[in-house]
Amino acid sequence: MQEIIQNFVRVHVDAPGMEEGAPVFPLGYQYPSLDQLADMIPCILQYLNFSTIIGVGVGAGAYVLSRYALNHPDTVEGLVLINIDPNAKGWMDWAAHKLTGLTSSIPEMILGHLFSQEELSGNSELIQKYRNIITHAPNLDNIELYWNSYNNRRDLNFGRGGDITLKCPVMLVVGDHAPHEDAVVECNSKLDPTQTSFLKMADSGGQPQLTQPGKLTEAFKYFLQGMGYMASSCMTRLSRSRTASLTSAASIDGNRSRSRTLSQSSESGTLPSGPPGHTMEVSC
Repeated sequence: MQEIIQNFVRVHVDAPGMEEGAPVFPLGYQYPSLDQLADMIPCILQYLNFSTIIGVGVGAGAYVLSRYALNHPDTVEGLVLINIDPNAKGWMDWAAHKLTGLTSSIPEMILGHLFSQEELSGNSELIQKYRNIITHAPNLDNIELYWNSYNNRRDLNFGRGGDITLKCPVMLVVGDHAPHEDAVVECNSKLDPTQTSFLKMADSGGQPQLTQPGKLTEAFKYFLQGMGYMASSCMTRLSRSRTASLTSAASIDGNRSRSRTLSQSSESGTLPSGPPGHTMEVSC
C-alpha cells in the first residue's frame, strides 16, 4: 500500500462501540440503523474539512458507504465495495436467521457471515484467530447490536438505468465461494456497467482483503488510475498477466462486456495526477 499511502490521506471510521477499548453500551441502548450510520458521515467529513472521498467499505461498511453515496453523490469520487449485500433480508432469510440463532452462538453466526463453510471447516490459523478475537471480545454485546442492525438493513433499491444508482466509479470485490458471492453478482447486475468494475478473486474465500491483500491492493491501484490518480504508477508482471482475466471475466454473462476495467490508463502515463485525495474506510 506504500505507493497509495503517499498519495492519499487515509481515515478509518469505526461504527459506534466497535473501536478498541470501547465501553459496553448500557442495557436497552438503541443502536443506530445502518441508514443512521450513513447520516453520521457528513459530520465526520465536515470536522476533517474533506470535500470529497474515495470510500472503501467491507460488509456493513460497504452498505453504509453506498447509502451515503446515494444521499450525497457530489462528495463521493469512487467506491470500493467488498462483500456488499444491497438487499434487505427477505422472509426466508429472516426465518433462517432466527433458526440459526437458536442453535448457534453470536460469534459462530458472525464467523459464518465472514467466511465460507469450506474455510470454517478447514479451521485455518486465520479462522482460529478471528474466532478467538470475536469470542473473547470485551465489547461482544456491542458487536451483537451492530450485527442486529446489519440484519435489519433496508434494501438499497439499486436499479440499472433508474434514478436510484451509484453515480461514481465503483469497484465490487468478492471472493470465489464467499458467502456474499451471489449478492455481489446481483449488485453488479443493477449498477451502471460503464461505471462499475467487478472483481471476483480466486482462492480468496470470504475475506479477500485478508487472504489476498497484495492482489487486492493492485486492483485498487488500477481503479484509482482509471479515475485519473497515480498515472505514473507502474504495472507489475503479476498484473500484466492477470488483470484481463480478473476484470473481463466478471460480467454476469459472456455477452456483456465491461467498458471500464481495473487496468484503464495504467500504462499511458498521460492522465493528470491531481492533488492528493482522501480515502475513507468503513469495516465490518
